[in-house]
Amino acid sequence: MKSSSDQKVAPKKVVLVTGGSRGIGAATSLQLAKAGYAVVVNYTASQATADKLCESIALAGGTALGLQADVADEAQVLAMFAAIDAKFGRLDALVNNAGVVDMTARLDEMSVARWKRMFDINVIGSLLCAREAVKRMSTRYGQKYGGRGGAIVNLSSAAAKIGSPGQYLDYAASKGAIDTLTMGLAKEVAAEGIRVNGVRPGIIDTDIHASGGIPDRASQMAPQVPMRRAGSADEVASAIVWLLSDAASYVTGTTIDVTGGR
Repeated sequence: MKSSSDQKVAPKKVVLVTGGSRGIGAATSLQLAKAGYAVVVNYTASQATADKLCESIALAGGTALGLQADVADEAQVLAMFAAIDAKFGRLDALVNNAGVVDMTARLDEMSVARWKRMFDINVIGSLLCAREAVKRMSTRYGQKYGGRGGAIVNLSSAAAKIGSPGQYLDYAASKGAIDTLTMGLAKEVAAEGIRVNGVRPGIIDTDIHASGGIPDRASQMAPQVPMRRAGSADEVASAIVWLLSDAASYVTGTTIDVTGGR
């Protein structure tokens, strides 16, 4: 666990970024800190990476807190939100970014264990974090949870629309579930001061491709993108930050494609 200060911080907007220590999550954490949020950087295993990011935010004058939690584990998620309550006493925004992919394979080559891991992290993890965020943001709950409203952004993928046949069909299916979660939850809490939106990244140059066994996938796929290049984590982060901001105050239930036209 790492923070920019051991003292209780002054009230400001607080955002939780799951999987926030690297890739799109890290870029989002940095941009949100620059925008004035106190950023909670969730990570699963690499404390050193999260600590380094928090230190960078602190050196730039921001506030950051690194918290370890496997988002697929309910007990760990509850402990993470309890730690946020203790440190900040509020939560104003959630970025459901944590997710995994697996090795390229056809459906008939995949195991149930692979599917369970994929859906536990990508879907159950997002549901768990959204549930706890709603409890803290919703005006319906009044003084019991704070009830100041807030915003949630769920990370989907262009795979949800394309299907990723012969590569990551299970990943695509998990992100299709995220699209449905975004649409349904947005309608469920729209009258409770909470906006829920999504972002579908396309071919983005991050290390997630290495975990799928194709470290050069971004450069390999670039010619198939109408803009003829891969996107950057910062470009995705900018869309996320806008959706969380007051500039998007009348936007909910929307998922933005950040795909270079793909």
